[in-house]
Amino acid sequence: MSAATVADPRARLVRPLLIAFLVASAVDLFGVLADAGIAHLVAKPLLMPLLAGYAAARRGPRPLIAALLFGWGGDTLLLPDADAAFLVGMGSFAAGHVCYLWLFGRARSSLLLGVAYAVVLAGFLVLLRGGLPADLRIPMAGYSLLLTAMAYRSSTFGRYAAVGGALFLLSDALIATGIADLPQLPAPGFWVMLTYIAAQFLLTVGALAPGGKWDVVAPGAYRERSISI
Repeated sequence: MSAATVADPRARLVRPLLIAFLVASAVDLFGVLADAGIAHLVAKPLLMPLLAGYAAARRGPRPLIAALLFGWGGDTLLLPDADAAFLVGMGSFAAGHVCYLWLFGRARSSLLLGVAYAVVLAGFLVLLRGGLPADLRIPMAGYSLLLTAMAYRSSTFGRYAAVGGALFLLSDALIATGIADLPQLPAPGFWVMLTYIAAQFLLTVGALAPGGKWDVVAPGAYRERSISI
């Protein structure tokens, strides 16, 4: 019997997939900011598959990859401006939040942070209630509760995941305020996409390196393992 050193073949994909994700993100943000619809239409559906591929190449956990792919479903379904597509897309994002909650497990979170998120959720729902269409109030309340729970629990995976969870909440809040005809920032679509892309990326980084270690191209992705022949 002898030992042979074999590199994980997925390691060679880590850097190209990360670069492709960053390029697609830049194209999408440029498309939204410059009102170049075709750039947004092409780039947005590529974002989460590329990030999911990156996570898979980094040997990320399956719930993370599932959450990102459900995010892709939501991204794609929200491209057309249709009420039915919006509800189904919101359902796809909700499934992604369930995957994130599954990933975060049962580790304890800060009680104070939980109270803060509960106050934010309650205030936000009160703020939106008058401006939301009647048929969206209950689905939006349920989705907001699930999203807030995900953002709260993301802190169990360290500071990067915690910031990612908070940015996801902010991104969807910006969408909801637009639906409710509340005052908007200049170029609202740009801020929605910027916070969303950053959120998913930071959640991915946090899940790949729980505890907050910044390591987007991990040495572990290239670590060689010995096998017996």
